[in-house]
Amino acid sequence: MEKTLISSTAIFDLEVPYKLIETGAKGEKPLIIYLHGFKHNLEYFKKKCEGLLSVEAYHLFLQGPYVVYDENHDRKVAQWGRAWYLYDGEQTQFINSMEKSTQFIKKITDKTLAKIQPSKITLLGYSMGGYLAGYFGLSRPDYIDDLIVVGGRIKSEHFTEESYPNLSVLALHGTKDRSVDAQRQKESSSELKKMGAIVSYRGIDTGHRFGKPYIDEIKKWLSKNEYALIK
Repeated sequence: MEKTLISSTAIFDLEVPYKLIETGAKGEKPLIIYLHGFKHNLEYFKKKCEGLLSVEAYHLFLQGPYVVYDENHDRKVAQWGRAWYLYDGEQTQFINSMEKSTQFIKKITDKTLAKIQPSKITLLGYSMGGYLAGYFGLSRPDYIDDLIVVGGRIKSEHFTEESYPNLSVLALHGTKDRSVDAQRQKESSSELKKMGAIVSYRGIDTGHRFGKPYIDEIKKWLSKNEYALIK
């Protein structure tokens, strides 16, 4: 006869890397936080974003806390891809998981802010990282100044009672993206405008993969918003 005596949960600690890079001359400059896509990791996404290191800024690269198992057994654990949250289609689980990862990101950023004093904070997320960046920005609008979402969707429907008069948003999406529906991101951007945010939505003639077309558009937008570029 079976009798359950205890059914509970416990916390298991994991070490998750992050890296802060400074580019440009010393002095006041923004902090840009980078969130990679699904199955990417810190080092992989940092290489993809090398074109953005010409922006004078502090660049904070974070790695998702959830390991994506390498079924091919051809890479070391440190090279395995990572994920930012757990998603099974159920929205409550989805939001709860994103909230936990948002708290994780804020904890690392707070620790970083003890060592630097940026002029503003920008959050940049791609694909899965874009979904999380959108959630972070809408749930904590006073924490960041600018939000950049590439190849993801800002889940504005979860924040319909909020307003965002001080948030500037760049939403980029490939018109040939087969992974995330561009139309839904365009609709979310329109809704976010109604909520008071300053939103620029741009369809790019490319697919889902993060690369030069996206980097060029990001740099144009940053330059327009008074970010300095290294000459």
